[in-house]
Amino acid sequence: MTHLTLHTAGESHGPGGVAIVTGLPAGLAVNTDFINAELRRRQGGYGRGGRQRIEEDHVQWLGGVRLGLTTGAPVAMMVPNQDSRLDDLERTPPVNRPRPGHADLAGAVKFGTNDCRNTLERASARQTAVRTAAGALASCMLADLGIQTIGYVTAMRDIAIDIDITAESIDAVTSRRDASSMYCPDAEATSGMEAFVRAAKENKDTVGGLCRVHVLGMPIGIGTCMTRADGLDARLASAVMSIQAFKSVEIGLGRATAARWGSEVHDAIAYDESQRDSRQRGFTRDTNRAGGIEGGMSNGMPVVVTGAMKPISTLLRGLPSVNLTNMQPEQSDYERSDVCAVSAASVVMQHAVAFEIAAAVIDRFGGDTMKDLAARIC
Repeated sequence: MTHLTLHTAGESHGPGGVAIVTGLPAGLAVNTDFINAELRRRQGGYGRGGRQRIEEDHVQWLGGVRLGLTTGAPVAMMVPNQDSRLDDLERTPPVNRPRPGHADLAGAVKFGTNDCRNTLERASARQTAVRTAAGALASCMLADLGIQTIGYVTAMRDIAIDIDITAESIDAVTSRRDASSMYCPDAEATSGMEAFVRAAKENKDTVGGLCRVHVLGMPIGIGTCMTRADGLDARLASAVMSIQAFKSVEIGLGRATAARWGSEVHDAIAYDESQRDSRQRGFTRDTNRAGGIEGGMSNGMPVVVTGAMKPISTLLRGLPSVNLTNMQPEQSDYERSDVCAVSAASVVMQHAVAFEIAAAVIDRFGGDTMKDLAARIC
């Protein structure tokens, strides 16, 4: 059986990011305008840095797409870098003072060098541009199958929102999110988050937050309980944790379940005969504390995933570090960066989740063409 896979290549200041996606069915209508819009959204948000004023992110198709449709071959795509200067040592000099919290030190030791440049160029969040493009391509497939995704910022420091999203409300929530500088669908919370970002900038500091993704229209039984690595929750956790600067993942209530009675955690099951032909097979729940996943499998309720992004590790004021050329104490190097990228991270997370959901759907139902896949999904 064909599996949906993603491989990426490219550095922050190289020619661009490249993704190769294998396993997409033939006949998928590729919505390039949507993908480019999501790339632009990834560049936005309050607290972003100067790099976003240089780049004009868009996808270029290198293979696997003909006349706007996937052919069944591997899809190769590229998001070019305008700021391409990897081999210019004056504009892209060696980095000898690793930043605490970044991959700099571990990478330098691992690869036997006192120059952190090779590691940081690959570990940079710039790599998420092409990953977003690949995830948005997978989102095109999900949309054709009636599966919707939405990502947004749900918390920053002591400000948090908790909203239920349904098929009837998703468009309105999306509009409120897109009107927010923080990609948070709550105007009051947006104002408070902006204040935290301004304070961080004044203090030459950085700030993180929580992102949340909802997936609606999921059939029951996506994922498995039979092998530990193939559970849907395990796959989603891995996908989100692999995004730069993410430090934790929760499904549904997440860690809050540890402080509740079982009767306050588990979602009671009912049956509605009139809904037996729906993707929920007639089973209904009044709550969704499990976040749409039980025993590693989707249960028909919306899948809800929350990820925590730490503050960016590049601080304008630097942090105590060591110069790797002489092992003397110095402040860490400064690489042009953001004060806050949580808004952008919510876009990346939405499409990382979408890609993994698409992969799990293909694993469950298969099909060489979109027509085959659409006929099998239930």
